[in-house]
Amino acid sequence: MRGTSTALRPPADATVPVRHPEAPAPGELLGAHYGQCFGCGEGQPHGLHLESRAGEGVSLTAEFTVRSAHQGAPGLAHGGVLASALDESLGSLTWLLRTIAVTGRLETDFVRPVPVGAVLHLQAEVTAVAGRKIYATAKGRIGGPDGPLAVRADALFIEVKVDHFIDHGRQEEIRAAMDDPDQARRARAFEVNP
Repeated sequence: MRGTSTALRPPADATVPVRHPEAPAPGELLGAHYGQCFGCGEGQPHGLHLESRAGEGVSLTAEFTVRSAHQGAPGLAHGGVLASALDESLGSLTWLLRTIAVTGRLETDFVRPVPVGAVLHLQAEVTAVAGRKIYATAKGRIGGPDGPLAVRADALFIEVKVDHFIDHGRQEEIRAAMDDPDQARRARAFEVNP
């Protein structure tokens, strides 16, 4: 039974999300927002290496393969890793809005175990926007986009300014990201998570 909290229900005056005109085209690979990100970065040997593709509207698809390093119980993905995959895919949606946001709340339902070696296919979409609040939902299926439902989540993201990361992040990483000559990569480094 799914019981999304009232904090994750958009208010009556929320608006339909609008894809930014400069957002990546449907089908385009979004790529890592930051090389050291556990969710999508290539610099994390035990990370998820989640790959996201822009979908229609304000949606995306993503996938990752559950490896041995992602185990909780023997042979099964750790619930925290699955929650991280949902959070990463939901957070990547902000790239389609071209805004910087952090996770404010994430409610996850674990429907069935996900075995090591399985490919988890994720579908995520923004459902509403109300001021600085971005409401989104995601589902993860085993083996393919139409495979058995394994996990799902509802989330609330809060739009922030880049100062949020500068004020709270470790300075050497902040400086490295700010000094990146690639403006798009520099901007994307600060797009998701608190």
